[in-house]
Amino acid sequence: MLAAGELRLDGGGDGDDARDRLLALPGIGPWTAGYVAMRALGDDDVFLAEDLGVRHALRRLGVADDVKAARALAAPWAPWRSYATQHLWQAPQDAALASSGP
Repeated sequence: MLAAGELRLDGGGDGDDARDRLLALPGIGPWTAGYVAMRALGDDDVFLAEDLGVRHALRRLGVADDVKAARALAAPWAPWRSYATQHLWQAPQDAALASSGP
């Protein structure tokens, strides 16, 4: 059982509350709070537009290297943007493998 004020970081916690409480901690920013929501809380709708890997993958797909452009592109992907983020993280590795050839 959780004591009053304890932060629950698993699939049973309140994602919005957890993110707000994480952001209130020194040294925790939006990327970390979003990553924790995605991985620890199982939030299906986190798009880390500020993530460098996401932005590099989007740039290779012809999207402007701009956080606003990335968010606009990802808006229709709701409520599954966490999966898009993970696919974009994998894209650089896929591209490197494809270009290396046999």
